[in-house]
Amino acid sequence: MKSSSHNSRAISKLCPTCGLCCNGVLFGDVELQRDDDAKLLAKLGVEVFRKGRKTAFSQPCDCLVKGLCTIYANRPKRCAAFDCGLLKRVQNEEVSAVAALKKIAEAKRRAAEVLKLLRELGNDDETLPLNQRYSIVIAQPIDMASNESEIERRGELMMAVSRLTDSLGRDFLT
Repeated sequence: MKSSSHNSRAISKLCPTCGLCCNGVLFGDVELQRDDDAKLLAKLGVEVFRKGRKTAFSQPCDCLVKGLCTIYANRPKRCAAFDCGLLKRVQNEEVSAVAALKKIAEAKRRAAEVLKLLRELGNDDETLPLNQRYSIVIAQPIDMASNESEIERRGELMMAVSRLTDSLGRDFLT
């Protein structure tokens, strides 16, 4: 592992540009850990909910503002512990920051394409994570006698999600 100053520089270059771990693209929710103070997080603006026996909060996170976490010093343990695969590869000098920024831009373009198609198909609920929005649209029955462009758009959405999933899996989740 490289020096902490190298790691800090990588984080300060990549994370504010990216935000995919907080904006609802990579994750649908985050489960709090035993040491997390749910009451403090709620005071700071994190809307927590019960998820079975766990407490969690939904993505996109309301505390992500212009690429930065507004509760960074008090963020949940899972958030503090998470480093995406791309960040790890930059920290280990396997990938340059410039190459990583290109991969971030590609993933964000792919996510924007999915979000555009979701809006065109009637789902404009920006408070839901991408996976839930996609599930809602795909769960709607298809009327084969309906508008042909809607059927075509759903096919485009499935392909766009496939491309995004490939990109996220390859560059961020490994």
